[in-house]
Amino acid sequence: MTKKVAVGLSGGVDSALSAYLLQKQGYDVVGLTMATWDGSVNMPAVEGREGCYGPSEDKNIEEAKLVADRLGIPHYVVPVAGEYKTKVLDYFRAEYRAGRTPNPCVRCNQSIKFGALRLAARKMGIEFDYFATGHYARLDFKNENEPFLYRALDTGKDQTYFLSRLSAEQLSTVLFPLGNMHKQDVKALAAEIGWDDFATKRESQDFIECGDYSVLFEESDQVPGDFVDVNGKVLGKHKGIVNYTVGQRKGLNIGGQKEPLFVVAIDAAKNQVVLGPRSALSCIQVSAIDLNLMVSENSPLLKGPLDAHIRLGHKGSPAKILDLEPGRIRVEFETPQFAAAPGQVLVLYAGEGVVASAIIDK
Repeated sequence: MTKKVAVGLSGGVDSALSAYLLQKQGYDVVGLTMATWDGSVNMPAVEGREGCYGPSEDKNIEEAKLVADRLGIPHYVVPVAGEYKTKVLDYFRAEYRAGRTPNPCVRCNQSIKFGALRLAARKMGIEFDYFATGHYARLDFKNENEPFLYRALDTGKDQTYFLSRLSAEQLSTVLFPLGNMHKQDVKALAAEIGWDDFATKRESQDFIECGDYSVLFEESDQVPGDFVDVNGKVLGKHKGIVNYTVGQRKGLNIGGQKEPLFVVAIDAAKNQVVLGPRSALSCIQVSAIDLNLMVSENSPLLKGPLDAHIRLGHKGSPAKILDLEPGRIRVEFETPQFAAAPGQVLVLYAGEGVVASAIIDK
């Protein structure tokens, strides 16, 4: 019996080619596009810019529909704006108000793309056996002591960091058709089948379309306070803690210092932004909460060596686990790392596989 796959179509080349490949493999394919924009945020449309959330969503929906029409498959727009607001936008705001630095894309995958979207589609009466996306990642369920999420063949496009908060249950019926492909080959295939408009389409991974996070906050969030040094000495005034993140150097407008200053901490209770030299951001250990363990707690892989990533774009560092308990983990790096920001995601790899992720606490 032919298996049915619902493909999350975003309007980009990766999801488009995922649907194409799955259809070629004999699956019965349907397209799903999530609708998150409800106009509740005063966000200007910016010519030439695209993002996951913004007023140009209709354009992305039309491009997703174009893919479905070319393949001759059904296409459904699935409204998840309410869930997106509470699970992503409200979370994003709350984290910044608390002086932490969230990753909204990781949160969206966990709560919306691989959660609310599938649930809402089924409530609409859309049945499917598998859910697929254009993410660059690989899945391999072996046993509980082995990872089930692995880096993509194209390490330059690997997106396992974004997927590291997903559970085995969430991923058990997921397909990643591009996991064993290189991006250049995906674009070449798009051109080969006559989809040059997708092969040459400009890509964007921005969270919001306009690129300016300030539109997500209220005027009441912009409460000025003190810049202080690590000893508490007042250095100047900041524009509101939601405008800063640990590790930030630009936009501080603090002059007359012996060396460049960075944001080393944010004290939401005191409405203070603590500044210091780069050396003050060096850390050898981090503690993280909300642990998502992707192997058995008895897996020998957890004894190391592990490759730890403390933010998107971080090259990774050899590390070992010092403490592991329900919901919490503490790791030690082989060499000091720069700016491990509370709120960011810690991801641990054993070889090519993800063994754990957690939210950096301190």
